[in-house]
Amino acid sequence: MRQERDLHPQIEARVRESFARQNAMATIGAKLGNVRAGEVEIVIPFDPRFTQQHGFLHAGITAMIVDTACGFAALSLMPPDAAVLTTEFKLNLLAPGQGQRFLARGRVVRPGKKLMVCLGEVFAETDGMPAKQTALMTASMMVIDGATGLSG
Repeated sequence: MRQERDLHPQIEARVRESFARQNAMATIGAKLGNVRAGEVEIVIPFDPRFTQQHGFLHAGITAMIVDTACGFAALSLMPPDAAVLTTEFKLNLLAPGQGQRFLARGRVVRPGKKLMVCLGEVFAETDGMPAKQTALMTASMMVIDGATGLSG
């Protein structure tokens, strides 16, 4: 498994192509940002359709983007014939999701042969203001070798 920060262009292309097939991410307008070995960023704009009753970003959307960022961070370290699936995560909501856009960053902290441990963070961003961290996730990703029938 690759651990250096620079990412081979073919691996980055695989991550981006796989993300492009994520209908859930397309539904919420998520865009893939920086992709590095073991680290991925996803950005979504604020959209009132995805808020809870108080007007804050719904916790389910927060979980969705940071889990996806962690999963693709793990995928960035996988060989071409492997895939990853989330097996577990813990999400701490640190502040209400209020901002113009939300940045989810996932990174691999322990790349294992069968299980990868990731750390994810979500930040609310508003132009002209410092970003505010709204969530912290720890996640475990199962490595699927020879992922027949699963496309990256």
